[in-house]
Amino acid sequence: MLQEARKYQAFYTKSTPIVDYMVQQLSLKPDDKILEPCGGDGVFVESIVEENEYAHIDIYELNEKSIKTLNEKFLYLPNVKIKHSDTLLDEELIFSSSFGGIYDKIIANPPYGAWQEYEKRDLLKKLFPNIYAKETYGLFLYRCVELLKDKGLLTFIIPDTYLNLHMHKALRKHILQKTKIKELALFPSSFFQGVNFGYANLSIITLEKCLRQKECLNNNFRIINGFRNVEQLSNINSETDLNTKTYLQKDIYANPDHAFLISDNFEIINAINNSKLKVGDIASCVTGFYSGNDKTFLQVSSHDLKNGKNYCLVNQNSINRDYQNIPNILEGIEGEKHFLPIVKGGNVKYLKSDGWFMNWSKEAVKHYKTNKKSRFQNPQFYFKFGIGVPMVSSSSITASLIENKLFDQSIVGVFPKDESLTYYLLAFFNSPTCNKFIRTINPSANNPANYIKKIPFIIPEKSILDLITKKTIKIIDSIRQSRSYNESYETEIWRLIENIYKI
Repeated sequence: MLQEARKYQAFYTKSTPIVDYMVQQLSLKPDDKILEPCGGDGVFVESIVEENEYAHIDIYELNEKSIKTLNEKFLYLPNVKIKHSDTLLDEELIFSSSFGGIYDKIIANPPYGAWQEYEKRDLLKKLFPNIYAKETYGLFLYRCVELLKDKGLLTFIIPDTYLNLHMHKALRKHILQKTKIKELALFPSSFFQGVNFGYANLSIITLEKCLRQKECLNNNFRIINGFRNVEQLSNINSETDLNTKTYLQKDIYANPDHAFLISDNFEIINAINNSKLKVGDIASCVTGFYSGNDKTFLQVSSHDLKNGKNYCLVNQNSINRDYQNIPNILEGIEGEKHFLPIVKGGNVKYLKSDGWFMNWSKEAVKHYKTNKKSRFQNPQFYFKFGIGVPMVSSSSITASLIENKLFDQSIVGVFPKDESLTYYLLAFFNSPTCNKFIRTINPSANNPANYIKKIPFIIPEKSILDLITKKTIKIIDSIRQSRSYNESYETEIWRLIENIYKI
């Protein structure tokens, strides 16, 4: 049963407040034609039948065991039709969606992140060319919007990642142009105790299909969060301590990548939307190297390093300290001294000490370039002077120098086109101001290159630029000498950056 759940990612909706809230969102009518695109154990249909016994309901389900359960529950109801089929590939549904939709109401808890065989994934990419095919819930949402009649209603419970992640840009555009968002409720996935979704937060989105784009963009909708418990969904309109805000769809549509920037700080959103420059305009932001098998090729200077216990200790005599003077370094190194320092992730500000070393022999480099698991990506930036921003951070984004070293794929390498901006950019990345921007652009703890590129960037007047550069260099010099620095320098830098951005 556990394997089945993992295969289909079928996390069934057992919470009565959630089911009741979602069914209420549909404003059911006796003559409704309703779709449940991933029937599961039938909990939504049970609730609908209790309220609207004669509604025409179509249930689609791929899992054979779930089909058996659904037949046992609803076979006696002639108005409920159950089909063992894949909603995303069903030819009848594909036909219906291409002609404007046939359903008045759609309700679902679609599969999240279900594994797709490569053959099926290729087919889904052809059917949904603009929608991120690795994440199943987005495909279900897109398909079901197309299956709705004009003015039909849909309510889905899905992860909230579609609100901001770059890969869901096309899905957001489709929602904003083709539907009126009625309500968006955001709450932690911990409300489903005992189920590990792999997502921190979930959402229930309720939409109304609308074929008039101008009407869609002029639609106001509300976002509700701040839930302390799942029972608050049952009295959502009478709860006084929930955080409820109203947004205009065209304002969301105007955001970069149509992202749902829902920060409480208007100045932050205004700066993101109206800045003349972004980090991506003044710097190259690229992902680093991966050997394909770090346990074989990566070594450590000490087992005391975080996560370093499972790696071999590097022989100090095999470390090449003069690699920057080696011609054709991208072809590898001859001889015994073929290990080079590599900058990895980890939330260390300004400067990281050398602790990790990569095998850079000619034989190893040849392997990296030909092995399918390796990632010899963006090599033109290897061994360059720049900044490393960890892909995953804790509470705050951090950055440290890449001093002509190799950097791995857990790092986004940021290389300013004007090298004189490097220390200012380094200070900015380590500031609370930058953290406000990145957490508004992408509320998760991830910092992929595409999000870093979108961070607003202001070049201050020369005197301020020189002052921040000077103080940042002092911090770095202090770290080199004593592994610590005067925090008053950092506080002053943060204050200067805050004044530059006026937030």
